[in-house]
Amino acid sequence: MGSNSKPVEDIIARSNGVHFSGLVSRDEVDKNGHKEELPTTSAVENGHKELREPFVIGVAGGASSGKTTVCNMIIEQLRDQRVVLVNQESFYYGLSDEELTRVHEYNFDHPDAFDTEYLLSCMENLKHGKSVDMPNYDFKTYKSVLPPRKVNPSDVIILEGILVFHDPRVRDLMGMKIFVDTDADVRLARRIKRDTVEKDRDIRTVLDQFFSQYSKFVKPSFEDFILPTKKYADIIIPRGGDNHVAIDLIVQHIRTKLGQHDLCKIYPNLYVIQSTFQIRGMHTIIRDQETTTHDFIFYADRLIRLVVEHGLGHLPFKEKQVITPTGAVYTGVDFSKRLCGISVIRSGESMENALRACCKGIKIGKILIHRSEGDNGQQLIYHNLPKDISNRHVLLLDPILGTGNSAVQAINLLLKKGVQESNIIFLNLISAPQGVHVVCKKFPRIKIVTSEIELGLNEEYRVIPGMGEFGDRYFGTDDC
Repeated sequence: MGSNSKPVEDIIARSNGVHFSGLVSRDEVDKNGHKEELPTTSAVENGHKELREPFVIGVAGGASSGKTTVCNMIIEQLRDQRVVLVNQESFYYGLSDEELTRVHEYNFDHPDAFDTEYLLSCMENLKHGKSVDMPNYDFKTYKSVLPPRKVNPSDVIILEGILVFHDPRVRDLMGMKIFVDTDADVRLARRIKRDTVEKDRDIRTVLDQFFSQYSKFVKPSFEDFILPTKKYADIIIPRGGDNHVAIDLIVQHIRTKLGQHDLCKIYPNLYVIQSTFQIRGMHTIIRDQETTTHDFIFYADRLIRLVVEHGLGHLPFKEKQVITPTGAVYTGVDFSKRLCGISVIRSGESMENALRACCKGIKIGKILIHRSEGDNGQQLIYHNLPKDISNRHVLLLDPILGTGNSAVQAINLLLKKGVQESNIIFLNLISAPQGVHVVCKKFPRIKIVTSEIELGLNEEYRVIPGMGEFGDRYFGTDDC
């Protein structure tokens, strides 16, 4: 690696962790104590709105039912995603001087104790890719204190609190609603411990106030306001954080939702590789205009290999049994041998080495399409295809899907040569939504495999945010 190289591990290290509101901020803090905001996939960049909104999860339940434990367990298992945890407790109204003199008579479990309008505003801003200043509520003074906590938008927003299901406007923001159901005696014991240890209150004061408040406020509020919202839950978790099976199933469902881009819901023939910090780190490097040619090639090749491997997984297969060196029988699969690659000159040629590394001795053909100004019109100039291509599955190689016009030309040629539409798998690194619409609508039986969906195209039909002229950067001709 050259002196200017940026290992992907460095990128990942900067991104590793989760957001917490009301607990710990996930923003990176430099050696001078200044916070550095990390980019998020749900942010608005360069005036272009991200197509996919963050996935919002609501977690409700009685006080000390184990909501925060459940949230932390979910966050831990989603550590390769950007997650922000928003606590409803951060939005308590500050008590007036008069209320402070009789704080033991104040009902903190009533819906009116929360500034729901401010909570709703913060949640809507986070959903639309905007950073927000969360209140910093001090349970000693019963007021919000400065400075507020700045929270950045993320892929997953978890909203946790006793009454997060109470207001229908807040409920409507949620893609998943979880109710943590724990026995009353367990919640009571936990609440006493929380108020003395976590909120740093005097044990004698807590015990003196608690039992009078419990019968006067806590129990009635749970029965009148919290328990009735249980009917809105999609999932009910008995025993809270002790229910590891339920949490594992929830995380699996969340991962399915996260891995499904909005376009995948429209076009079942579109496959977007599930994003990880490794993949985002490599994308960060190859998209950086300061990245050297050497590093661009290295990390582009790694991403291309992932796309190729994923694409190969969509080939037809049949069951096959083999005998292992121990004499045991292993039942596996045998993929189709009738396969070839077709690269769209010249960017597509950058994907050939990865395909050869995965498929020993594979035949590779080429198609050259002249792209006129603005990519609004193309002219097929040259093609060299295997003679028996009509009997093969075809991996069509082009790292960038922009308007989709070039792809349509290439696919039309393959169809004219007798290739079955369902036998074509189109592989690329990044895809603009416009190109996906064009290709998927015209050819609903081909498969598109990509690593990321872009924001769109600019006025010059360039992919945004994109990575520039891929062929020039890969082959080192961008300065020519």
